[in-house]
Amino acid sequence: MAYFLKKSKQKNRTYIAIYESFYDPAKKGTAHRCHKSLGSIETLKEKGIEDPIAHYQKVVDELNKNRKEESVKKISTKSPLIHLGYFPLKSIMEKLNIKHFIDYFKLITRFEFDLYDLLSSLIYARSVNPCSKYRTFHEVLPNLYQTYNFSYDQLLDGLAFLGNNYEKIVEIFTTQVDKIYKLDTTKTYFDCTNFYFEIDREDDFKKNGVSKENQRKPLVGLGLLLDRNQIPVGMKIYPGNESEKPIIRDVISNLKKQNNITGRTIHVADKGLNCANNIAYAKKNGDGYIFSKAVKKLPDKEKKWVLLDRDFKDVKDKNGNILFRYKTCIDKFPYDVTYEGKVYTIEFTEKRLLTYNPSLAYKKRCEINKMVEKAKFLTHSQAKKAEYGESAKYVKFVDEKGNKAAAVINNDAINEDLELAGYNLLVTSEIKMNDLDIYETYQVVSCQVV
Repeated sequence: MAYFLKKSKQKNRTYIAIYESFYDPAKKGTAHRCHKSLGSIETLKEKGIEDPIAHYQKVVDELNKNRKEESVKKISTKSPLIHLGYFPLKSIMEKLNIKHFIDYFKLITRFEFDLYDLLSSLIYARSVNPCSKYRTFHEVLPNLYQTYNFSYDQLLDGLAFLGNNYEKIVEIFTTQVDKIYKLDTTKTYFDCTNFYFEIDREDDFKKNGVSKENQRKPLVGLGLLLDRNQIPVGMKIYPGNESEKPIIRDVISNLKKQNNITGRTIHVADKGLNCANNIAYAKKNGDGYIFSKAVKKLPDKEKKWVLLDRDFKDVKDKNGNILFRYKTCIDKFPYDVTYEGKVYTIEFTEKRLLTYNPSLAYKKRCEINKMVEKAKFLTHSQAKKAEYGESAKYVKFVDEKGNKAAAVINNDAINEDLELAGYNLLVTSEIKMNDLDIYETYQVVSCQVV
C-alpha cells in the first residue's frame, strides 16, 4: 500500500491531493482515502510553487520512503488501545437510521468523504475521550474500532458544513428519536450557556462578551430545550454578546413553536439568569423554574436560615460517607419586577433547596486561603490594584468615607466567604416536586449544555 498524487477537475480548475491506498477488510480489496488536500494548481502557482505536481510528487515519494522504513520497525508505534465504549451509542445511531437522512446532503455537496462517517465518528470520539478537534483526529479516531477515511482538513470542512446546517441536523435527530423512542413534551426543561473562542477578533456571530469562565473573548450563546426525561428536543445558537436574560425568553418561545410544544416548560438556569423578570415571564406563561441563587447576596434574614445547623438531611454513598446535606423551606419571597420602566415588588411562593457539600467546602476554602495569601503579599509589597486580580475582593482600597487609602486586608469579606463555602441554593416554583428530584434535574439539565 502506498501514497499517490490524485488530480481532479472542478469548475475549470485542477485540484490535487495526496491519497493513500490501503486494504479494506470490508471490501476485501484495495481502497483509497485522502491523506491531505493541497488545493488547486492555479492557487499553488500564485503562492510561488512553479510546478506544483513535481513539487508534491517529491513529497509523495518521501512519504512512501518513510512508510517503507516504518514497515521494517520491530516495535510498533501504533497504540494497542482500542476504544469500544461507544458501541451502545453506535447501536442507537443505527436504530435511528440517521445515515439515511444525512446522505441526502450528498445532493448539494461535493465532499470526497462520507459526511455520516465524519459525524458519527466525532460523536463516538466525544463519548470516549472529549478533547480538541486536533487531538480527536490524531489521538482518538485512530483508536476507534472502526476505521474512518478522511483527512484533518476534510474534518474541518465537514464540521463547518454541519455547523452551518446544525438546525437541520438537530431536527433529523429530534424527529427520529420521537419516532423510535417517543419524546414526552408534556413537561419540558430549558437551559442555556455560552462558549468563548481563543481568537483575536470577533466576527458577525462571535461577539465580544463575558463568558461563564469570566473570559472577555468572542463568544456564542446556546439554548437547549429538553423533554420530561431530559432528552434534547431543540437547540438554538445566538450571538454571545446579547444579554441572556431577555434573549432566553425569545429562544424558549421559538423552540416551542418549532417543535409544536404546548406543555409547561421548566426554566433551569444558573445565577446569571436568575432575575425577577425571567421568573415573572415563566409564571405569566404557565411555566416553572429551577434557578440557582447566590447565597452571598441573600438578605441577612435568609443567610441566618442558611447557616442554622438544623433540619438538614444527609445523602450518603454506599460506604456511609456524606456526599452532601440538604434542607428545604416553602415561603413567599419578594422580587423586584420592571414593567414599562417602573419597578414593582411582587411576592412569589417558591421552594428553596439548600445544599452543603463538604468536599466543595474544602475546595472553596483552599481557593479562598490561596487568594488571601496573594492579597497579603501584594498589600505588603504596595502593589497596584490591577495586580491583585480576583484577590482584590479581599482588600479595601478606600477608607470608611470612600476616600482612596492604603490597601488593607478585608477580614469581613474573608470570613463571610469562608463561612458560606460549600453552600448552594436552588429556588423553584415546583413546590410539590420531590427535593432530590429538584437537585438531580438541575444537575442533569445543567450538564447537558456543558
